[in-house]
Amino acid sequence: MAAYIIRRLLILIPTLLGVSIIIFLMLRLTPGDPAELLMGERATEAALEEIREHLGLNQPIHVQYGMFLKRLMKGDLGETIWTRQKVWIEVKQRFPATIELSLAALLISCFFGMIFGIVSAAKQYSIFDYASMLGALIGVSMPIFWLGLVFMLIFSLHLHWLPISGRLGIDVTLETVTNFYIFDAVWTRNWPALRDALWHLIMPAFTLSTIPMAIVARMTRSAMLDVLRQDYIKTAKAKGLSQFSVIFKHALRNALIPVVTTIGLQFGVLLCGAILTETIFAWPGVGKWMYDAVMQRDYMVIQGGTLFIATLFVLINLFVDVLYAVINPRISVQ
Repeated sequence: MAAYIIRRLLILIPTLLGVSIIIFLMLRLTPGDPAELLMGERATEAALEEIREHLGLNQPIHVQYGMFLKRLMKGDLGETIWTRQKVWIEVKQRFPATIELSLAALLISCFFGMIFGIVSAAKQYSIFDYASMLGALIGVSMPIFWLGLVFMLIFSLHLHWLPISGRLGIDVTLETVTNFYIFDAVWTRNWPALRDALWHLIMPAFTLSTIPMAIVARMTRSAMLDVLRQDYIKTAKAKGLSQFSVIFKHALRNALIPVVTTIGLQFGVLLCGAILTETIFAWPGVGKWMYDAVMQRDYMVIQGGTLFIATLFVLINLFVDVLYAVINPRISVQ
């Protein structure tokens, strides 16, 4: 297992190198000049050239990439064009918000998705089965940005149940320790801030969870149906075991392997898909930060944020592969 983990970590190097080349070339070949956005349309050509020289944008593409790669090997993701702050510092400031949102969406999608999938498999061809699979199809088909706007219209503007944007209300104070607002509120025993942070989290988390929830539900149903047709399940039923025992003690664990794969991949997708959700709900995470960087042509932020998310995606996949052996010990033997 240790050798396998080391091999997968070594594969991370060429993977990130390929990602860096692709994103670097795409940014340079896309129309637009960061210097003009930074200085404005009325800036003189001399001022624009000075900014380009300061940012290294007047160098050939291969020279710019070499400079970027040299900084990257030292662990330096560069500085943002607009704030002149280190990219890594801004990632650390904003990443807790993205993780908080993604984890909440993942928990919602896993809980409801697995319940719908298990019940649908246990009651195949029932009204619940058809309704849940129809709901899963609708959930996969609905765009996140449209669903977020609908939620805002219904629950914020009409019903006034949930706040429309942000992580905390303007009248709530919270002493931040880790920048994970829920954890910080519990740690400092600031219960009003905890309630307000959870209230702000509900709508964007449910919006982000719809597509993964549908995928998890469909995968759980499919995996459970395959397992429930096995001979050992028929033997367990013949012995007089209850349906609850057959499903949750015998069938579910063997059906979890493809479900865990799906959940692991969906967590990586959530980190990427959070860009739209964070933008709609003004959630101050990495996604909103990268969206603003795209609009401002901030090369360093886009490159650093993309590499950071790509690294997380690969590490999550590695964690899922290792988790296989915990769920099914036969995999480690093979």
